[in-house]
Formats: sequence, structure tokens, C-alpha cells
Amino acid sequence: MPLDFTKNFSAVPTEFKLKMNTGCSWRVIMRLMNGRVTLDQGWATFTVVHQIKIGYMVTFKLLTPDTLKVIIFNDDGIEVVTKCGRHGKALAVNV
Repeated sequence: MPLDFTKNFSAVPTEFKLKMNTGCSWRVIMRLMNGRVTLDQGWATFTVVHQIKIGYMVTFKLLTPDTLKVIIFNDDGIEVVTKCGRHGKALAVNV
């Protein structure tokens, strides 16, 4: 994400909760690297569980200072809905 993303915050959080339309939530760590905001720890597992592939579009909407609503669209522009199910304790958040 571009560094301009941080202008939406008075204090940039280091941890975000990613909230899906299915009610599933995940915690990810955010880092500033090379002039960009990156989602670090927790993001790789999130992409695997939600089956995000190259060519998919991921949108983020700021809900609270530390919560982002995430919507995933496949390469045909259709929303991808993946139930989290049982995925271990890999930074999943119980809602």
C-alpha cells in the first residue's frame, strides 16, 4: 500500500484486524518499509486461507483506527467468499 495510506491515522497502528464479510477476522502486523505500508506477520496465512491469487483485487476500508474491512475479487471481478472454518490458531481472531 502507498505511504499515503498512513495519512488516515493520527497514530499509525502496528497491528490491524482484517474483517471479512463472512464474520471472520484476522490480526496482521503492519510495517513501514521502503516508503510503503506492508502487511507482514499474519498476511501470508490470511492469503492462503482466503485463497488469494495473483490477479485478484483486494480492497480495504477503514472501519475503526485498527480495523480494516477486506473484500476480495477474483480476476473476473467476482467477489470471493471463503468461510474461515478451522484454520488453527494462525492469528485468527474470534468474533
